[in-house]
Parts: sequence; C-alpha cells; structure tokens
Amino acid sequence: MSTTRPYSPGDRGPEPSGASGASEGGAPEAGASAGAAAVPCGPSEGGRGPRQERRLRLDGESGVVPLARDFTRQALYAWGWLPAASADQRAAAEDVLLVVSELVTNACLHAEGPDELVLFCDNKVIRVEVTDRGSGQPAPRTPHRAGRPGGHGMFIVQRLCLDWGVVRTPGASGKTVWAELGAPA
Repeated sequence: MSTTRPYSPGDRGPEPSGASGASEGGAPEAGASAGAAAVPCGPSEGGRGPRQERRLRLDGESGVVPLARDFTRQALYAWGWLPAASADQRAAAEDVLLVVSELVTNACLHAEGPDELVLFCDNKVIRVEVTDRGSGQPAPRTPHRAGRPGGHGMFIVQRLCLDWGVVRTPGASGKTVWAELGAPA
C-alpha cells in the first residue's frame, strides 16, 4: 500500500492533464454543478479491456457523501457490479462504496471539501479519485487502535484497496487522492 507513489505499478500513470478534471482526450468539464458524465474511454492501456469513466462535480454541493455514494452505486449498476450474484460480488461493491465514503469524508473534514469524484472501471480494477483543495497529506493513523474514536478512514482505505496514493499538480493547490479496488470474481 502506497502513500507516496503517484500511481500503481503497471498502471496508466498520471492522467495526461494531471488532476485538472479533464477527461482523456477531452476538455475540462467547466461549470458542471453536481454534473455527472459517463465517458466510455475505449480500450485501456495494458489490454485490460474497455475502460469506463464517470465524473461527479462536488464543489459547492451539500450532502456530498450521500451524493457520492449514490453516484457510485449507479456506476456500479451500469458496470455490472450490481446487482451482485454472489456474496463476494456484493462485498466487492460494498467495499467500493465504503472507500468512496471514506475519501469524500476525509476531503470534507481535512481538505476544505471535495471538488470532484472520478471513477474509472475496466475488467479488473475500479479506481476512485477524489480531488480537493487541501494541502495535507492523508495517512493511516499509526499505531492504529480500533477502540479509539475517529481516525480510521485511511486505515480502512489501506486495508480494502489494492493500492492508493496522492497526486499533486506542481504549482497548483490541492491534490487528488486515489485508490484502486479489484473487480469481483
């Protein structure tokens, strides 16, 4: 689990536009208030299959955690993760929803609120990205003590995800916290 690598080993690497909100080969979605866009991205690099992308603007919205969860749940239905045919598939979808909740909540509590939620999906991985304006560095609280109130968000993300990290755009404020989860079997 990584908090320093900007992307996973063998991953696509940073998006061509960094964390600016631009989709691959497209322009930034300016002015979209809580707007969502489904963007089929075609074959992903590395031959993992077709890659899907969905974006949700959260800047200035209220109730962003339930909004992000509902948006993610709709994406999971569209991508065939839901309805789940088995307990393992149901657990995988619930893990994605929990990670989205934790990352958006952390942006609310520690980073002046989230600007955008981006979900990427291919045949093997869902990547969750939450962009915010904060300067802090998220990290699991160590040592982790289950009985202590609060401070469990990044520990949960670390435990549920294949990998996670932070991308910063040089010269810009804020960051993008990303996490990747494996597709259900």
